[in-house]
Amino acid sequence: MVTPEHVQRWCEDYIAAWRSYDPAAIRALFTDDARYAYEPYSAPLEGVDAILESWVADPDEPGSWEATYAPGLIEGDRAIAKGETRYANGKVFSNLYELEFAADGRCSSFVEWYVLHKQD
Repeated sequence: MVTPEHVQRWCEDYIAAWRSYDPAAIRALFTDDARYAYEPYSAPLEGVDAILESWVADPDEPGSWEATYAPGLIEGDRAIAKGETRYANGKVFSNLYELEFAADGRCSSFVEWYVLHKQD
């Protein structure tokens, strides 16, 4: 069963992997057969190799963003994490992540929902 502490730690590790783009850190987040969707209605990436390839193909510039995510709802091996991503260019996104975890604690299914805040 997933706990709030596990989800928080996973979110922090996700942010650290995003910041570093370290292949080992990215691989440590996801199961070998994980499914990863950047949007809820797009076809997911299939497998950790595809996830890694996608992440490193179009990296965000170091220092160009800040993010905070925290656990929301948890039921069994599934969780919702919510938070915010702020980019140096002024864009701000509210994020919701649908997560499913394997017995070893890695994420086996990831779906991102996001909303771009209106800019004045």
